[in-house]
Amino acid sequence: MFSEESRKAMILVTDYLPADGTTDVSDALQALIDENPNRTLYFPDGIYLISKPILTPADPKRSVALRFDNFATLKAAPGWDSDEAMLRLGASHPANDIRTPGSFYSLVGGIFDGSGVAKGVSIDGGRETMIRDVSMKQVQVGLHIKWGANSASSDCDIFNVNIVGNGKPDSIGVLLEGYDNTLTNMRIADVHIGLDIRSAGNSMRNLHPLYTCDYTDYENSCGFYDHTGSNWYSFCYSDHFGIGFRFADGVTSILDSCFCMWYAKRGDCQIAIRADGKFNSIFKNYKIGFHKDSTANKVLSVAETGGTGLLDRLLFNLPLVSDTAHLPYVIGGIHHI
Repeated sequence: MFSEESRKAMILVTDYLPADGTTDVSDALQALIDENPNRTLYFPDGIYLISKPILTPADPKRSVALRFDNFATLKAAPGWDSDEAMLRLGASHPANDIRTPGSFYSLVGGIFDGSGVAKGVSIDGGRETMIRDVSMKQVQVGLHIKWGANSASSDCDIFNVNIVGNGKPDSIGVLLEGYDNTLTNMRIADVHIGLDIRSAGNSMRNLHPLYTCDYTDYENSCGFYDHTGSNWYSFCYSDHFGIGFRFADGVTSILDSCFCMWYAKRGDCQIAIRADGKFNSIFKNYKIGFHKDSTANKVLSVAETGGTGLLDRLLFNLPLVSDTAHLPYVIGGIHHI
């Protein structure tokens, strides 16, 4: 597969452990990571079965880069009982260091199969972590960015990551606790909450959570749940969740050209925006597609009136909405689609 020169440039994982889908490689893989600081580990196609989480170092002097072939799968073994993710980036050897070479460690490619019970990937520590071109399947939580090393800032870059949850009421696509991350081009399905955002300073672009669960507690399902505010969204698309975008009391985030729609009539009410207290966020060019057979629809549901939010140039199918809670916040007109 590789020339001798290229083999020296990286650690070929299958030289040290099998990818047969039946052998537990947890200890062997952990040892390989720990014993090869500042190296790239390459995973050829195959199934790497693990029974406990795998940790990578945050210390730049010990960090590793992980590269998976497109069909290389890290899979949770039967009997998995850990509450942590299958792969925990920056979880060992803590560090808050962007100046030492090795601080920018990464995960590229591969499939992470949670077998319906495990969480996929977490970023536990360090800074500047990058994840791209990754697929997660049957995970309870897909991606978990934990409290960041730099005064809560995690400074992660996430690109082209697709997530399929386990379809259960506690399933989450992305859980953000660390601050100041960039997430771009993501598709998420089989989760109750698409993105559970408990931090600020995040930039989110072209994120598309789709509700595909069994409608248990459907009215509280949510595409985007913003607890903190000071987040930025561009063309983010909540698809068929009971609530499109939900905000904690009084938080302010900025949303540009976002979209919310329903492809079937479900639940007593379809809510495009919900504020758990006052509505303070700013939407510009927000397009809503309520289902044609549903008439109990709300553009905005507020628990408390008097917020400073703005709805600039709303686009929605006007005859399907009788509730008027959104009107005090509208500027730039309402456009019927």
